[in-house]
Amino acid sequence: MSAIQKKMTMGVVVGNRGFFPDHLAKSGREEILRALEAAGMDVVALDPEASKYGAVETREESRLCAELFARNRGRIDGVIVTLPNFGEERAIADALRLADLRVPVLIQATPDDSRKMTIASRRDSFCGKMSACNNLRQYGIPYSLTTLHTESPDSPEFAQDLQWFAAVCRVVKGFRNLRVGAIGARPAAFNTVRYSEKILESQGISIETLDLSEVLGRIERMKDSDDRAQAKLAAIKQYVDAGSVPAPALLKMAKLGAVVDQWMAATEVTISAVQCWTSIEENLGVVPCTIMSMMSNELLSSACEVDICGVLGMHALQLASGTPSALLDWNNNYGSDPNKAVCFHCSNLPKHFFRSVKMDFQEIIAGTVGKENTFGTCVGLIKPEKMSFARFSTDDTSGKMRGYVGEGRFTEDPLNTFGGAGVVEIQSMQRLLHFICDKGFEHHVAANLSTVAAAVQEATTRYLGWDMYWHGRDNGAC
Repeated sequence: MSAIQKKMTMGVVVGNRGFFPDHLAKSGREEILRALEAAGMDVVALDPEASKYGAVETREESRLCAELFARNRGRIDGVIVTLPNFGEERAIADALRLADLRVPVLIQATPDDSRKMTIASRRDSFCGKMSACNNLRQYGIPYSLTTLHTESPDSPEFAQDLQWFAAVCRVVKGFRNLRVGAIGARPAAFNTVRYSEKILESQGISIETLDLSEVLGRIERMKDSDDRAQAKLAAIKQYVDAGSVPAPALLKMAKLGAVVDQWMAATEVTISAVQCWTSIEENLGVVPCTIMSMMSNELLSSACEVDICGVLGMHALQLASGTPSALLDWNNNYGSDPNKAVCFHCSNLPKHFFRSVKMDFQEIIAGTVGKENTFGTCVGLIKPEKMSFARFSTDDTSGKMRGYVGEGRFTEDPLNTFGGAGVVEIQSMQRLLHFICDKGFEHHVAANLSTVAAAVQEATTRYLGWDMYWHGRDNGAC
């Protein structure tokens, strides 16, 4: 599955300083606009008629740029500051302060050509970038940097950085005023998924609760012929092979899905975490896994065991990559290889993760509540691909958000088990496992078939202000 991303819009600030060649501001503006167009992005930038070459150098031009950005506040996902010459650092900082967009900012400086170092064509952007960053830091405006200190707008390095920055912007925007559904109570046996609503609220993340009795009551009152239930039933059959599952169980799942869909739409909830173990099985007679799998596959991430912080990790990875995320257990060692482990869930993994998948019953809970009450799991092996992982947690002692990110790969190693599972290989994995246990993190981890750890780290650390550990960078593993 590949998601269709909403077209992104970048604000552009073109730096200029008069006693450097200002014709470079003109050509630099044109170059950055071409690069953004090639990346499929819309642009909000001053026109050449509004300021000299459409650049920002004076206080008046800063104000004009800020007013333009403010008028487009709802559209702008991030801002790119381009320095085709040294640039007027104060004017750049003033424009961003006056606009007060509070979106990610990327600083790009165009390199000099060593053959063109006369006064007529010398840029000095190499130096000007330091001054611009110094001023933004003084102003308290967070910003991101390109991989290389100087990069041409038409270079492959900048094209790659632009995609990374777009992912950062999606994560930051996706967490702004986020509403998360908590469907049911935390299972009594899972203290590990406890969290602080107040800490999340301080981050602009609101929790909307729905008691499981309300869900079950709405399901009971829903007729079998209800259009929403029948539509969901058809969607389930199209989504996964359910040939071995009794028809009454499928209808129960369909009603559950219809009720959850209606509630999420009515409450403007984007992602969810659902009680499972074992109330739904005992009182409804199915597991919610397939319904949750379908939501995650449609980029509406859903986690089990009311793991709110777990679904936040899923959401961050999904926003960065544009593809579905799953919530997994760090579950088993894999033989004696210290860098491999089995990641597993019962499972509600999105279809996107599987080599092949079918619907079956939940073998663990079946021993307690009976096989007939546990149909609805999505069973199969995870396809061998690169992966990124993330875990967030509310640190109630310090009153902060914390977490970790990293990357590895799912392998082709054989695995004979039930549920949804795969063998993951991560460099210096024993260090990661030690870190998880030493810092008291949960056994759940969000995973995504992509390499977006850098973007999630940048978004959460620099722009959301969370305490994050990046496995592979922070410990030298990669």
